[in-house]
Amino acid sequence: MSEAHRVAVIGGDGIGPEVVAEALKVVAASGVHLDTVDYDLGADRYLRTGEVLPEPVLDELRGFDAILLGAVGPPVGSSEVPPGTMERGLLLKLRFDLDLYINLRPFVGLPGSIAEGCEFVVVRENTEGTYAGEGGFLRKGTPNEVATQGSVNTRMGVERCARFAFELAARRPRRHLTLVHKTNVLTFAGDLWQRTVDEVSPDYPGVSRDYNHVDATCIYLVEQPGRYDVITTDNLFGDIITDLAGAVTGGIGFAASANLNPARTGPSLFEPVHGAANDIAGTGAANPLAAIRSAALMLEHLGEQEAAERVAKAATEYLASHQFGTPFPPTVVIGDAIAERL
Repeated sequence: MSEAHRVAVIGGDGIGPEVVAEALKVVAASGVHLDTVDYDLGADRYLRTGEVLPEPVLDELRGFDAILLGAVGPPVGSSEVPPGTMERGLLLKLRFDLDLYINLRPFVGLPGSIAEGCEFVVVRENTEGTYAGEGGFLRKGTPNEVATQGSVNTRMGVERCARFAFELAARRPRRHLTLVHKTNVLTFAGDLWQRTVDEVSPDYPGVSRDYNHVDATCIYLVEQPGRYDVITTDNLFGDIITDLAGAVTGGIGFAASANLNPARTGPSLFEPVHGAANDIAGTGAANPLAAIRSAALMLEHLGEQEAAERVAKAATEYLASHQFGTPFPPTVVIGDAIAERL
């Protein structure tokens, strides 16, 4: 048996622990051994202790090979956790402090979906843009209040994202890259993105490329999703279009993601795109397929390519056997069925 990979597990809130348990079950069935350590992080911990991500815990996480996360967040409408507490204090802090500068989200159109038969990937810059936190208030709480929210884009950040996207496109059969932005209005950030892609492109002569405004992309994802192979875009636009991509390919409950540190100076983080869905926690109604697909991305990152392919194939075959639009069986039953296929 090969040496175990050290993986930090953050089950989180709501259905997070349930879907992570099924993902780990499937990984075990693949034959890959993980040495896991559970971490109590999320809205529940915040409500108990007032802590989000203590620095000693962050320092511990740096020592792992990967992080597998379920979901975090309080119940919808809860006023006990201030808005943005989990997002900025946990998810974005992990992305920024661990330099997880690539957010990778692959999509495959499920039978019966708008994008049936389509396969594409979104490469989203994950540490800059409007999520960097630049901005503030003037005269807050007065009739003359002013709020600013800047978009931070560096040549280094844009170029490393563009190169990752080009390299990915070069390995895919279609070898096509689409830059998505809003260059006609965001004439500074958009110009930096466009110039960088233009300057990097000659290093990848086998990759054809295109440009779409983000609003046009939203239309194309609904009407012509097959036009896309690899999309690269900034943090905010990537956040929005990947939720839409999840919807048109069958539902956000199937969407996986990888927050990658390609330089491997620290662990990468893998998580389903969906939220904590606290309202169905404990009912057995959670769909673990996004978490299982995220675990396949984790296996690929850990160098377990053969196991990653088998897990992804088993998940795809399970989905193909299910009649689209009909209810799924309980969470544990889905995990068992996919594990048995391995």
